[in-house]
Amino acid sequence: MDPNHHKPLRAVALVCTLSPSPSPSSSQLLAEQTMAALSEHGVTGKTVRIADHDVKPGVQTDMGDGDAWPEIRDTILGCDILILSTPIWLGHPSSIAQRVLERLNAEISETDDEGRMLTYGKAAAVCVVGNEDGAHKVGADLFQGLNDVGFSLAPNAVTYWVGEAMQKTDYQDLDKTPQKTAATTRTLAANTAHLARCLKAAPYPAS
Repeated sequence: MDPNHHKPLRAVALVCTLSPSPSPSSSQLLAEQTMAALSEHGVTGKTVRIADHDVKPGVQTDMGDGDAWPEIRDTILGCDILILSTPIWLGHPSSIAQRVLERLNAEISETDDEGRMLTYGKAAAVCVVGNEDGAHKVGADLFQGLNDVGFSLAPNAVTYWVGEAMQKTDYQDLDKTPQKTAATTRTLAANTAHLARCLKAAPYPAS
């Protein structure tokens, strides 16, 4: 048994639905299911619905004037795992997911004493929901962005559900979670928790 297996980890899920609370959200549901799966691997944390906070546009760590990002950023930096959960709109991640990546872009210039981004020790994973195909493309977009700003991605670090094209069914409307999505979420959680523990035990070399 890996001696690190039971070391506690922290995670935060940023839910990038366009709907503020208390509107129901499929992205919120899949993020919560992912957090529940992570909890089976000694991971605790919370979800943050970005639409409930005044996250300003920009590429700085703090855009001033009531910007909610610095507090969210502090939460991310205090965690070992970042989950990004987005709906698919017009074949792309939501504009809020894009804004989160743009704000994370500031991390490229924030480094430790050895030149590493502060995000280097953290794992990330992605949740995608939508009513048309496009989950792989949206996952690829977010993977690229997350990797650019210093996060590491485990194998199978995306879980998703897409409904039949041109239909109205939402993930949150299903009577039960499809077995395939549930299994994918479990794999994401196991691999991401494992990677986060590896990164804690053996940091990347100085840049």
